[in-house]
Amino acid sequence: MSHQPELLSDSPLLESSPTERRAWLEKLRRYLDDADFRQTPGFPHASNEAILALSDPPYYTACPNPFLSEIVERWQAEREELRRTLGLPDDRENGYRREPFAADVSEGKNDPIYNAHSYHTKVPHKAIMRYILHYTDPGDVVLDGFCGTGMTGVAAQLCGDKRAVESLGYRVDEQGVIWDGDKAISQLGARKAVLIDLSPAATFIAYNYNTPVDARAFEQEARRILCEVEQECGWMYETRHSDGKSTGKINYTVWSDVFLCPQCGAEMVFWDVAVDHQQGAVRDDWHCPQCGALLSKSPRKASRAQRAERAFKTQYDRALGKSIRQAKQVPVLINYSVGKKRFEKRPDEADLALIEKIEESDIPYPFPTQPIPKGDKTGDPFNLGITHVHHFYTLRNLWALAAILEKCKSKNYPELLIWFTSSLIRTSKMYKFTLDRKMGNVMGTLYIPSINVENKPIKLLERKTTDFMSINEPYEWSFISSSQSSTHIGVSKQVIDYIFIDPPFGANLMYSELNFLWEAWLGVFTNNAAEAVVNKTQRKGLPEYQALMEACFREFYRLLKPGRWMTVEFHNSQNAVWNAIQEALLRAGFVIADVRSLDKQQGSFNQVTSTGAVKQDLIISAYKPGRDFEQRFQEQHNTPHGVWEFIHQHLERLAMPGMKDNGLLEFVGERAPYLLFDRMVAYYLQRGLPVPLSAPEFYAGLRERFAEREGMVFTFPQAAEFDALRLQAERVEQMPLFITDEKSALQWLRRALDPRQGGSPQTYAELSNAFKKEAHTLPYEALPELRDLLEENFIRDEATQRYRLPDPRQEADLYALREKSLLREFNTYLPGKGRLKTFRLEAIRAGFSQAWKERNYAVIVQVANRLPERVFEDDPQLMMYADNARIRAEAAPKQEKLL
Repeated sequence: MSHQPELLSDSPLLESSPTERRAWLEKLRRYLDDADFRQTPGFPHASNEAILALSDPPYYTACPNPFLSEIVERWQAEREELRRTLGLPDDRENGYRREPFAADVSEGKNDPIYNAHSYHTKVPHKAIMRYILHYTDPGDVVLDGFCGTGMTGVAAQLCGDKRAVESLGYRVDEQGVIWDGDKAISQLGARKAVLIDLSPAATFIAYNYNTPVDARAFEQEARRILCEVEQECGWMYETRHSDGKSTGKINYTVWSDVFLCPQCGAEMVFWDVAVDHQQGAVRDDWHCPQCGALLSKSPRKASRAQRAERAFKTQYDRALGKSIRQAKQVPVLINYSVGKKRFEKRPDEADLALIEKIEESDIPYPFPTQPIPKGDKTGDPFNLGITHVHHFYTLRNLWALAAILEKCKSKNYPELLIWFTSSLIRTSKMYKFTLDRKMGNVMGTLYIPSINVENKPIKLLERKTTDFMSINEPYEWSFISSSQSSTHIGVSKQVIDYIFIDPPFGANLMYSELNFLWEAWLGVFTNNAAEAVVNKTQRKGLPEYQALMEACFREFYRLLKPGRWMTVEFHNSQNAVWNAIQEALLRAGFVIADVRSLDKQQGSFNQVTSTGAVKQDLIISAYKPGRDFEQRFQEQHNTPHGVWEFIHQHLERLAMPGMKDNGLLEFVGERAPYLLFDRMVAYYLQRGLPVPLSAPEFYAGLRERFAEREGMVFTFPQAAEFDALRLQAERVEQMPLFITDEKSALQWLRRALDPRQGGSPQTYAELSNAFKKEAHTLPYEALPELRDLLEENFIRDEATQRYRLPDPRQEADLYALREKSLLREFNTYLPGKGRLKTFRLEAIRAGFSQAWKERNYAVIVQVANRLPERVFEDDPQLMMYADNARIRAEAAPKQEKLL
């Protein structure tokens, strides 16, 4: 930047007085005037005045926060003093030990804090508190680089509130130690939170959720505003009672689409022809009341119904100064109150006249009229002629909202703005009416239903006032928020103690499109150039998404202290996205230690060890390797010692088996030898290093250097701990293992023949039926016959004809013979250019491994280009080989040219 950064004063960072606030805003203005500062990745689209109006520096800025680095450095100094005061353990790397942790991320969804303001996806703060308490100590700094509504900040601050901690079922003793049953798990005390999001709407909500509020003053101002707006706009929400004498106050009005019959051209109100009021359901099809033709909005393939045409009307848009053509809707039901009683009626002539009068009036307040940008989710409103922000609202709701916003701004009370924005979805045309009155919008879309409800903003905000009053928590300004991309965070040191993120996943949600309505009312818009998303409109596919996620993960890795943890919540049912996330994590430097899925029916977590199991929410636990290990590894990576250094430090970070309620001892899949081998290979691949050990050499060395129990590998101290636990358990669970390819088939056979895992030597006939039952092979896998697998990989006793596991020497010899066979098979895939339809995956793996060892990257790329895309969706290790080989193959000619 062209000027020196403004330094914070020596006084504690407490709530600013009006004078101090003006001083901070002036400091921020000087940054905003700097052209270089505006080049920060993710800098929002907005004027200086709009950014300043929304910001509350130094804690929150509706742009990249220029005060972030200094505040975090100050937190570090406060943290060291706090550790000494509380007598916490040495904070150096070798003094920090935590196992992977997983907790129900849906816990607390009925909490007032969670429900005060809607958002497209949100992890409740109570769920996040458990993670923060497990991984951190008081004063530690927690980062959420995709913070959304800021629940991570709420959770971090409430770790210092005894009442909130005990609401999780924990016990807090007089010394502030937190107990889970008879186990001390953490220490009471607030943590600091760094909250970052690309969306200004998200950081605005996050700031307000995390800011201390004077509840009494807020309530007084909110009710005063509603009273003033009711006096001014109440006439627009009045209706004549059915007795013809009283006047009722409208709570909401239901609007319905109008359709045209393709046969006779008759107009039909959807509410009248498609809604079965007696059954309380909407019919898939209906008969035209004029000609009797069978019609439907969206006819099914087997249906005889014709598609009804939507009716449109042309009207003059006063805000745009031109005529517009929109889908026709009419009011069909009014819900209103007389006194304390509610009634419903069909709109009469007076009601229709009132609506017409409002539509012919000019709204005396400013309101947003920005055009909706083209996007993957904007097709629904565009098809209806909804092209600008104000089109999402009826004229009277737009008038009332504009009046409320104007008064909120005039009060100079920032908390009123989030109260206002909390109503913007529920007062829009996107709010769906249902006959059971369980109304809501279709989350993650801009969909406008055929029957929608026009909620009265004043009535809705009366309820929201109560909601916001109930979330007044004892916050202490222990957070800082910044509106920017997480690819470049303005902190130079490793200052983060723990990271919790719920990032965007592929094409699940288009945040910049969905947040546009909120941001239009706030005046600050997302810069989606750095939005990590799969989006056709933005011309971002899976590679672009993965590259942006990797850039974020690299930044998180840079800021995280060595030996510390990151938790990633994942919800996407596509293998390709799951593998992209895994590869991005590994390429950034993280090591995955645990992946678990939430069993929502049982309320428990199951380990995930297969690459295809992504049909449910997953919790990924990853760590940054310690500084001492990295140094030793750099010195020994080209020798077997580097492998064993990695495995030893990895085992120390893996979860130990836990005892389940039924006396079953948990099997920790990450401790299985084959998964340890995969993690090791991935670690070497992502660093561009040759793997110094073959699989047989690795497994033989594993048996020599570590202890194996029940199919799991431990360090010797861990094995002693497991042995003591094993005496208390009835049995050890077995991980389900399905046969999908040759690799999983060999794992299944090894377990079936291994006495240590409950197996025994067996004949071909004894194995055959069970093998066939478990085999569900991938469509492209040329799986060898069972007899061939047995002959190539196991030892057959001539007398009994039973197959058994080979001893280590025999295993090495068998592997060498098998590898030669696999490489011969691999070489048959080299000629030709077309896609391979079927092939042996093990041959592909062996060929890629050999080519990588020989640095023959072109061969890997050549064969990878012939494989179906699904192969890489199903197998992340093959994807890592292919992607890293492409990078090195492309770099080789450039290096030769330089030479």
